Amino acid sequence: MDWITHEEDVWFEFRGNSPHQLVPGRFYKGTVDGYADFGVFVDLASNVTGLLHRSELDRRLESLDWEPGDEVFVQVKNVRDNGNIDLGWSIRQSDSEFRGARIHDPDGDADGQPVEQEAESGGPTTVKTRPKTGKTTKPAGVSTSSEQTESDADSQSEQEAEPEAEPEQDAESDAGDEDRAPTAGDVVDDIAANGESEQEADAEPEPESDSESEDDAEVDAEQEAEADADDAADEAERVTLASIDDRVGDVIRVEGEIASVRQTGGPTVFELRDETAIADCAAFVEAGVRAYPEVEVGDYVRIDGEVERRRGELQIETEELTILDGDEGDTVAQRLADALSDEARPDAVAPLAAHEPVAAVGKSLLDAAEAIRRAVLESRPIVVRHTATADGYVAGAAVERAVLPLIREEHPRDDAEYHYFTRRPLEEAVYGMDAATNDVTRMLEDRDRHDEKLPLVLLLGAGSTAESLDGLGLLGVYGSERVVVDAAPADDEVAAEVDVLVNPAREGADARDLSVGALASTLSVAVNDDVRDDVSHLPAVSYWENCPQQYLDLAESHGFDADRVRELREAVALEAYYQSYQDKRELIADLLFDADEGLAGHVSEQFRIKLEDEIETAQANLERREVGAISAAVLDSDAYSHRFDFPPTGLLVDELHRRTREGDAFVTVALGMDELYLRATGDLDLRAVVESAAEKAPAAGLAAAGIREGRIEFLTGARDEALEAVLDAAAEQF
Repeated sequence: MDWITHEEDVWFEFRGNSPHQLVPGRFYKGTVDGYADFGVFVDLASNVTGLLHRSELDRRLESLDWEPGDEVFVQVKNVRDNGNIDLGWSIRQSDSEFRGARIHDPDGDADGQPVEQEAESGGPTTVKTRPKTGKTTKPAGVSTSSEQTESDADSQSEQEAEPEAEPEQDAESDAGDEDRAPTAGDVVDDIAANGESEQEADAEPEPESDSESEDDAEVDAEQEAEADADDAADEAERVTLASIDDRVGDVIRVEGEIASVRQTGGPTVFELRDETAIADCAAFVEAGVRAYPEVEVGDYVRIDGEVERRRGELQIETEELTILDGDEGDTVAQRLADALSDEARPDAVAPLAAHEPVAAVGKSLLDAAEAIRRAVLESRPIVVRHTATADGYVAGAAVERAVLPLIREEHPRDDAEYHYFTRRPLEEAVYGMDAATNDVTRMLEDRDRHDEKLPLVLLLGAGSTAESLDGLGLLGVYGSERVVVDAAPADDEVAAEVDVLVNPAREGADARDLSVGALASTLSVAVNDDVRDDVSHLPAVSYWENCPQQYLDLAESHGFDADRVRELREAVALEAYYQSYQDKRELIADLLFDADEGLAGHVSEQFRIKLEDEIETAQANLERREVGAISAAVLDSDAYSHRFDFPPTGLLVDELHRRTREGDAFVTVALGMDELYLRATGDLDLRAVVESAAEKAPAAGLAAAGIREGRIEFLTGARDEALEAVLDAAAEQF
């Protein structure tokens, strides 16, 4: 019967180069590439890899005895539009269990031809394809008994083969006498023959002795070969990780620092960093078992292994790993430290545009840029905290734009940029205990479960006031590096607490016309000057009003006129509000960098519709007051705004203040149930306002909850008293 009508009885050898050439329903022979928590990756061709999900298995993933390099049989269930291949389990795992084998060669002449196979010996077996060298080195704790097993099997086969020569002659003579009854002579002959056979058996130790000597010779030869391999390995020349792209298939030696360790469902993967690059080194004991358990993050090691390419990524298959102590370890450490210092610190800061407060923080910008670049080179995660505002998102996106290419260049894994860089927006500019506890919990879990290093925490437009000291202190307890970048004046206590502080006021500069987005954009080009053109429009996007002309001109020179800058600002502000705790990395990148004008225009239109509806209601319900020398506009935001919909109260009161302010002594207040937002035409010291108001209304429980947001908290039962006291205190400052 034609084999095509019974493809379920045949396995195929795939010789194509695209997932879309596979035929769903067919069984294919593949090679186990590695394990993940959710299944097994199987290579069907050099550039064609599918996933056998754990739900497809007929057993627990942990009990699957496949190893990377094993040849296995799987069924192609589906090929998705993006090229992902869904594989199914095959209960048949040897050639003999199929009725045939055919070549699937979509572009060649061999399509449909039988696969030439060697006869199988025994039952089902997997074929090992792991590369072998003169010396076989297993990770600690694993015995190398395979050679002995093979030797025993060969000996047994030879011994079983020898006695089969004589019975053929006996069978011929017996066949002729088969129909004849035995005689007395036959019986005598049999007895004599048996006696001679026993004597010959007693006299046979010498051939066994010859066999033993041959075995001894083979063992000696193997030991000599291993010794030669040891000597060769000792004399191997070290290569740099930056050079291994040209050494695929070669056995090499590398030295460096263990940057991270991750245990997959298959091998243990050590991320090794030397003075030139980072590479993954896979060591396999058995599926899901930690290889070299004595090796920890930060150890300096020497690795011998073969360079391979796995799913398009370079990887070293570890054959031997040695921890370097003493002088050898010190040599590697010094080599890495020298290279790191040379590479981490930028030569200078070239601002995007001339701006005095930015020029004032040139040295601290270099310090911050060096800290960020050093974290990338040391394989330390970077956690960016910024406010969930348009200005905050612009600042975070600018740094992200600069850092991600460095991570991609430094780390071979496709998902490295998600592993080593995280943005976590904050509801307000205070880095409090809630945010700090969240960060510490995550970093300790990653350290203990994945052997990750503690992160660098970068705060943009947040964490610079005394209200953040508790959160910053918690990070400091665990030795996490803290860098704070803020355009608004920072408190002295914060300067003493953090590792790097970028703050123009600390350098005596007037930064009232500087946004966090503009400052962070300059930091981004200090980190990676290749993104200069990408971020040149961002400073203009970060300003709601009073943008310095040089930033507007810079944006326009890069194709962003005033209308497009406004659309970007409004679109980012709207998206910042929804799912505010999410970084929305791809969406923000599309808005600010990669998308056409249609996306920003569509989102900004929604922004204007929602904002205008709220502003119209608010203006119709404003209460006007005269308090001393100031005029005030008070909105009962609980009664005349939607508390749980866009815009947030801070953005609403900002826009309301811009539209209603009159003269040089004007304040706008959005009064809630237990908090109020205060905006003023002049510079108000919010702490001083709260201190004075607390004296006027001591039972109101007044407290400065957010210095940057102008947010003051009070007791719900003292709402009216709190408002009167705050207005009086603000009037005193004017």
